[in-house]
Amino acid sequence: MNPLLEKFDTPFETPPFEKIKTEDFLPAIKEAIELSKAEIEKIKANENPTFENTIEAMDNAGEKLNVISSIFFNLNSAETNDDIQKLAREISPLLTAYSNDILLDKELFDKVDAVHQLKDKLSLDEEQQMLLTKTYKSFVRNGANLNEEDKTKLREIDKELSQLSLQFGENVLAETNKYEMVIEQEEQLEGLPDSIKEAAAHTATEKGHDGKWVFDLSFPSYVPFMTYAKNRELRKELFIAYNTKASKGDNLDNKEIIKKLLKLKNDRIKLLGYEKYASFILEERMAKSPESVLNFLNDLMVKAKPFAEKEVKELTEFAKKLDGLEKLEKWDFGYYAEKLKKEKYAVDDELLRPYFELKSTVNGVFTTAEKLFGIKFKENKDIQVYHPDVTAYEVLDNQGIHLAVFYADFFPRAGKRNGAWMTSYRGQKIKDGKNQRPHVSIVCNFTKPTKTKPSLLTFNEVTTLFHEFGHALHGMLANTKYESLSGTSVYWDFVELPSQIFENWCYEKECLDLFAKHYETGEKIPEELIEKIKASSNFHQGYQTIRQISFGLLDMAYHSTDPDKIADIPTFEKQAMSQTELLQPVEGTLMSTSFSHIFQGGYAAGYYSYKWAEVLDADAFELFLEKGIFNEQVAKSFQENILSKGGSRHPLELYKNFRGREPKPDALLKRAGLV
Repeated sequence: MNPLLEKFDTPFETPPFEKIKTEDFLPAIKEAIELSKAEIEKIKANENPTFENTIEAMDNAGEKLNVISSIFFNLNSAETNDDIQKLAREISPLLTAYSNDILLDKELFDKVDAVHQLKDKLSLDEEQQMLLTKTYKSFVRNGANLNEEDKTKLREIDKELSQLSLQFGENVLAETNKYEMVIEQEEQLEGLPDSIKEAAAHTATEKGHDGKWVFDLSFPSYVPFMTYAKNRELRKELFIAYNTKASKGDNLDNKEIIKKLLKLKNDRIKLLGYEKYASFILEERMAKSPESVLNFLNDLMVKAKPFAEKEVKELTEFAKKLDGLEKLEKWDFGYYAEKLKKEKYAVDDELLRPYFELKSTVNGVFTTAEKLFGIKFKENKDIQVYHPDVTAYEVLDNQGIHLAVFYADFFPRAGKRNGAWMTSYRGQKIKDGKNQRPHVSIVCNFTKPTKTKPSLLTFNEVTTLFHEFGHALHGMLANTKYESLSGTSVYWDFVELPSQIFENWCYEKECLDLFAKHYETGEKIPEELIEKIKASSNFHQGYQTIRQISFGLLDMAYHSTDPDKIADIPTFEKQAMSQTELLQPVEGTLMSTSFSHIFQGGYAAGYYSYKWAEVLDADAFELFLEKGIFNEQVAKSFQENILSKGGSRHPLELYKNFRGREPKPDALLKRAGLV
């Protein structure tokens, strides 16, 4: 029997990873699709469509398929291999076809439409109304009103889109994995802290280069080298390798894939009656239109650019004074910025690392959540995991009642894509009076432990951990009736609020005192270091803001332009980012070909949402600062109005319920020192 198709006989019905084999996925998904189709046929057979037998029934349909596909695609991101990637290329079109079979089924849509037409006469609560509206719109926005010829075209487009986005991600991962900079002479490592050198020696041994040092394109390797290595030529080499991923004109090049993706997206929305892909996407966002996004980004740019230009001028003069550098290049920025930051604030990552041992920091995150929301985390070794690096926890509420399962996966490896993300294996919903609790995971790429040191995090890694954990809280504290409205199933420009607000606690003494202790002496992080962290938090905020705006503008340019007018990807990128360039562009580099957020993930026409959510998080956290960062009433209100509600209400309504008013940008500008 296929373990994926059996009822999971595991704690909390978690995935039985130890039993699952790669070859189990395809037959399981095929059978689960057939089971789901049978559920849909049953819905279609209802002669008298009602909210319960149509809309609610659809939300509950495909439960097994959702779980199996979640397991598969989470493994494809966190623990992939050639066999899984090959399988993904086969499975992805099957799921796309299945989704289209539902959304393009006229008979089914007629049932949904019939219920939707009665919505004002039905006695539905707010959540039921939201589900009905969302279900109806999902059909219309996915082609339910098209003629049969156009429905066939849409199916073909969606199938190709799913395959191309997978290929894009596979190319980026392959490029990341194949590069290594092998260093044989220790003098070439001048400037690098001992901990980084030890980690590089460990990587070298793992990759068959005993007695040498290896740096690669994973974040814990790339970022420290660019920050501390004195050897300018090696910094340049690594910078160019990182910024030319999937753009070298070989079989891993993504330039043509980008063009095809943009053309297919454009063809798709034209079928649906839209002029721009961005207009289609933003119709279901808080921002509402490309114009409002561009106004938002440009207003921020006007405020931030003078600060950014001043910061670059100061850094250029500093590098010239320090090393006689005539021209500051992009591969110099991180190196000299770190030196200037240390001179200004007497603080750097290496000074802070000893206070942020991974295990203690994870406990600190848990304690912060406990103080705010009364939840506890208990490691559970009976819950199976997909890799030895992964730890599983049971999450309990303040009465000891099971709330969620939480997986944590922290270290880089060949089968894991770069970056950090939160995901889920099972969503939350209330069905037949039973509250199905979620299974949530965060995946990161943090500094690995070495033979002599545990995993010691940079402060940036600490904020990343808090960020992803904020997403996890959104999933774990979900409490809605319907899975499609639960947890992080919210407007894309609202989804970053829980994650970004949680970062704020990292800068507060009351929070840091809970866990920031020297890994050798047990000494609490000194107050003066906390003050330096806070003082330095605005360091180069102008530059960082412009950098984020540049990605948002590039994303909007790609998704607001007729793809036929994008003849050359490097030229288009250069033009789109020209007004945000603060240093001379480096010939031959290209970020678009590894811009996975918009070409593989869900951020197409949505990258602006990071900055958008910063306005929300700064404004929301201001209330915590006023009342106390662990204030029970404020935390309870945030849980009840934001975290538990998911997408069951419009996000602006949820925000106003918490804050008592609409968000204002003042807190963000003040926090970033841009006023």
